[in-house]
Amino acid sequence: MKIKFIILLLLILNLSACVGVSSKGIFGTGVSVALDPRSVGTQIDDSIMQKNLSARIVILDKKYLLSIKSKVLDGRIFLTGKVDDPEEKLRLTKLAWETKGVRSVRNDVKIKEKFSFKQSAKDILITSQLRTALIFNKNIKATNYQIDTYKKKIYLYGISLSKEEKDLVLKEAKEILDVEDVIASIILVDDLRIKKD
Repeated sequence: MKIKFIILLLLILNLSACVGVSSKGIFGTGVSVALDPRSVGTQIDDSIMQKNLSARIVILDKKYLLSIKSKVLDGRIFLTGKVDDPEEKLRLTKLAWETKGVRSVRNDVKIKEKFSFKQSAKDILITSQLRTALIFNKNIKATNYQIDTYKKKIYLYGISLSKEEKDLVLKEAKEILDVEDVIASIILVDDLRIKKD
């Protein structure tokens, strides 16, 4: 009974984060509603899918609350984070595919290895450098992108307004010192099911 109450409380707090305007947007989608090329309906659908998936991931195992991140863009689910073994990664993939309305799942969850403070600090530095580069490039809508870095590999998620913007984002990512690889899941506005009018 106590566990159900805690889960319910977490769900309520998580859903209440959708209310009000913030730098993440009204619906907590990671991009500003004014700049987001998705229709408001699609943004709401994606937000609901993300909240639903996040809640189900926490119900699966409470340890995932801090270790797994999910992002939903136009019905496409992106998972990042760390788990203890490959079976957990497969369970998360299955759980994501069971989400109502899902179009695709990309699971970039990594298997945990020995913790290295030096490596974690380097990953944070790479993320910060790329975020700064995107913000200062006037040809890029930086708020449309989410960045995760793990072991010098950058994982980029977002929506580009044009092919040129997507190429600029990838160029900026590849120019960061010590980056070994850039894995991009960037959707072009033209590829969205429903666009803003």
